[in-house]
Amino acid sequence: MRVLALVCTLKPSPAKSSSDLIASQLLELFAAEGVTGETVRVVDHDVRPGVEADMGDGDAWPGIRAKLQAADILLVATPTWVGHMSSVAQRVLERLDAELSETDAEGRPAMFGKVAVAAAVGNEDGAHKIIADLFQALNDTGFSIPAQGGTYWNGEAMRGGDYNDLDETPAAVASTNATLVRNAVHLARLLGETQYPAA
Repeated sequence: MRVLALVCTLKPSPAKSSSDLIASQLLELFAAEGVTGETVRVVDHDVRPGVEADMGDGDAWPGIRAKLQAADILLVATPTWVGHMSSVAQRVLERLDAELSETDAEGRPAMFGKVAVAAAVGNEDGAHKIIADLFQALNDTGFSIPAQGGTYWNGEAMRGGDYNDLDETPAAVASTNATLVRNAVHLARLLGETQYPAA
């Protein structure tokens, strides 16, 4: 079983990123469940705007898409900017729109059978709205969302600070991360054994 983490920070590598940190923590938990993980920091790649699977002219999305097709679980990790997901995360959702027209051999949408989870971090409010927006778009695309499949950290209101500046992961976040991973793996295994019915 494989998980792909799309980290939607605005910071190119090797800059420190809170979104990358929480994705790494989740991938460690997935590894403990026997799930192989891979991270793609999307901003490091030339992902073109558009809603097609391949926008041509050096578009990096087809390579990322191939990793997604090979994965059982998708993790989208995003910072909070002015109360919303990053523009990088929004672009990922726009590119996933192309999957609505892709089907498997039995006519099911191509993302049926895949699980999606989300993580949001930031020093401002907005995480609930971000996760709701991500889940709606990912579910529309065909992904299944496990119970309590979202995790987040918000800094104290009207103050600075980032998730990657914390001395340790808050207990509530660590517990939520663990629940997210357990439930995602459980659902992915169930779907691996019994796929959704074809139309």
